[in-house]
Amino acid sequence: MSAAVSIDALLERVRAGYARVEPREAYEAAGTGEALLVDIRYAALRERDGLIPGAVVVERNELEWRLDPQGSHRLPEATSHDLRIVVICNEGYASSLAAASLHQLGLRRATDLVGGFQAWRAAGLPVTTQER
Repeated sequence: MSAAVSIDALLERVRAGYARVEPREAYEAAGTGEALLVDIRYAALRERDGLIPGAVVVERNELEWRLDPQGSHRLPEATSHDLRIVVICNEGYASSLAAASLHQLGLRRATDLVGGFQAWRAAGLPVTTQER
């Protein structure tokens, strides 16, 4: 049986396994088609704060099923284990755990957005109220 770990220690451990991205880097990578932005925020936050244009909305409880390239419920965009995925939550905490889960599926280029949607918006990057 493994020893208990705090959430802060767990976040530190999983984040050490990949390079997180800043909002501007994510914006540029998505703009050139080098990354798929995946918004895992729940509906109330998306309705309150808006959306990132071009980001795919996937509820957190469906994430692994929708992004597994071998899965029967995958998104059309989930074509390869080499796909660069940037997971976005509200403030950059839940997305770190989600990215670590995607790594376990073999999506080795999965990462998350430092500061989440709130950092994206604070950086002055595009936000819309229209769902894709």
